[in-house]
Amino acid sequence: MNQKIIDSIEKIVGKEGYSTRVADLYTYGFDASIFHTTPEMIIQPRSTEQVSEVMKIADAYNIPVVPRGAGTGLCGSAVPIKGGIVMDMSRMNKVLQISVGDLWAEVEAGCVYNDFNAAIGKYGFFFPCNPGSAEACEIGGMVAANASGMRAVKYGATRDFVLGLTFVKANGEIVNAGTKTIKDSSGYQLARLLCGSEGTLGIITKVTIKLLAKPKSTASCLCSFNSVHDAGKCISAIIAEPLIPASCELMDSVSIEAVNNSQGNPLPDCKALIIVECDGEPEQVERDLKTVERIAKDIGATTVTATHDKKQIAAWTSARKAVMTSLSALKPGFSSVSLADDMGVPVSKIPDAVLAFQKIAEKYRVTIATYGHASDGNLHTKMLLDPLDKDEWDRGVKAVSEIFDVCIELGGTVTGEHGVGISKAPDFQKERATELSTIRAIKQAFDPKNILNPGKLEQWEGSILGKVPLRYPCKDYM
Repeated sequence: MNQKIIDSIEKIVGKEGYSTRVADLYTYGFDASIFHTTPEMIIQPRSTEQVSEVMKIADAYNIPVVPRGAGTGLCGSAVPIKGGIVMDMSRMNKVLQISVGDLWAEVEAGCVYNDFNAAIGKYGFFFPCNPGSAEACEIGGMVAANASGMRAVKYGATRDFVLGLTFVKANGEIVNAGTKTIKDSSGYQLARLLCGSEGTLGIITKVTIKLLAKPKSTASCLCSFNSVHDAGKCISAIIAEPLIPASCELMDSVSIEAVNNSQGNPLPDCKALIIVECDGEPEQVERDLKTVERIAKDIGATTVTATHDKKQIAAWTSARKAVMTSLSALKPGFSSVSLADDMGVPVSKIPDAVLAFQKIAEKYRVTIATYGHASDGNLHTKMLLDPLDKDEWDRGVKAVSEIFDVCIELGGTVTGEHGVGISKAPDFQKERATELSTIRAIKQAFDPKNILNPGKLEQWEGSILGKVPLRYPCKDYM
């Protein structure tokens, strides 16, 4: 990068606020996805004003800028595919204000989810979205991806808790969007528009989040089945009761085998299982647990285990969260890969979707584990591939495309919580075909020089392989 530009940026953020060291640049070239591209500069601002001044320089010199949280994203949203600057927001990590009487808190974009929940938990409140990377992910990144997690069926996604936010446009203009009120009917909802924008419209620096009171009681029920189809039927039946659980996690036989092999058999040996969490007033939790047990037994569950024991519940939750890492140990020489990753389908279509995924896996001779937040229709499929084998990558990508086609045909979406980035871009464009011209017009209005996270989402062209080097060592895709 031009030394004149570096000197100008140093005057804004100081010597400790940026880096052009080769090791740092390489490290910031990837998130938790399969892609990697090295940027030219890393900047770690400490204020909205610093972000604004840096963006004025980027705008003047047409430098691409990619905002980044903790880098926990799985689809390449934070990979700087056009080089330029990675704007690391992790130093802006404060909880600025908590107003429990007004049911909101204001945080900086780099505030870690678990840290924020610990701060508001002292007052009896919580932010329930609970992503799998809760111990590391940052609030700004959650907003940019519209992240959620296990509790979305009852509580919603991040977008449902954003009352307002501050963001910086591509030209450096600071925008304070939204309100600090629970209700807001004042025109265009720009704060909500930034949710799910993945850094393509602006750089989020502060967020005002609606607070919820913590439930007084929680309990869970693990139900095992002889088929994933029966597990899916049980989930749909619970929702139709009607009973809205706090969460309901599905695991297929591949997921269960992987976790049991690597974690010391914390789960029953079965073809499929669901873990249903109920929360609320103690009396309601007891009624809901009995209802879950009845429905599971009626559908043919082989075991039904209900508990209030927090240690047992934590062990089940930990086992479910261990699927992704456990898969790589299931097959020596193979790696767990996020390709088709977090599609969503209507809850009633879960059995159809999972059976279709299994047939696609057989067709392309790939190992696919299916699990996820099934009570809101959000399924995860992790694929086991030999990272050195081009043929396996190619078969995997074909399988991914067909998996996404199934989801779209069932009335679903290619991404329920992780975002689009690179790995879902071609199928996102299929799903949102009638919206693309409007999406492009919005992008043009916010970022006319196309410097904010360029080349992603609606701008991506071609296959997800070949254009951007992979982190995995397949020489054919380097």
